[in-house]
Amino acid sequence: MSGEGKISVHVRYGDFEASFSGSLEGVWLSLNSFFGEFLPSFGVARRLVLSVDLQNLAKDCEGVVGFSVEGANVLVGKDRLTDVECLLLWLLAGYLGFGLGLLKSDVVGKEDLQARLGKSGKIVSTRLGELVKSGWVLKADGEGYRISTFGVIQVQKEVLPKIKAKVSG
Repeated sequence: MSGEGKISVHVRYGDFEASFSGSLEGVWLSLNSFFGEFLPSFGVARRLVLSVDLQNLAKDCEGVVGFSVEGANVLVGKDRLTDVECLLLWLLAGYLGFGLGLLKSDVVGKEDLQARLGKSGKIVSTRLGELVKSGWVLKADGEGYRISTFGVIQVQKEVLPKIKAKVSG
């Protein structure tokens, strides 16, 4: 390892050789790409494994979520969002901010979500329970929640386009 939070990996396969260095997630993504290119069976498996391209996710989130020194921000007014969309955006912002190294954790506290949504604890608990049941959200230790990989992919595919249409329309 070189530096705090950094990892370096050197791979040699036949005549092919590659070195990867950076964040754990960045190196993991580079290794997956390397194996996918050079080992066909890994390519098949890679197509079945759910993974998130942080660069594309960040691009898709432009104008919807943002980050400041205070933390994550949802840039769309909650009056234009359903409760579920609002919760998903806050959890997505946590995921993205953590993945980009802007936040210390991808877990968002229930009380924070309740304050951000401006709804009662019962409503927030009900919506979060529905999202957990659907597999889009995971309950973390304590009173926190995080969006699942499946949830990120679904939000990117289904929810973000609807929100962007609402905002531009």
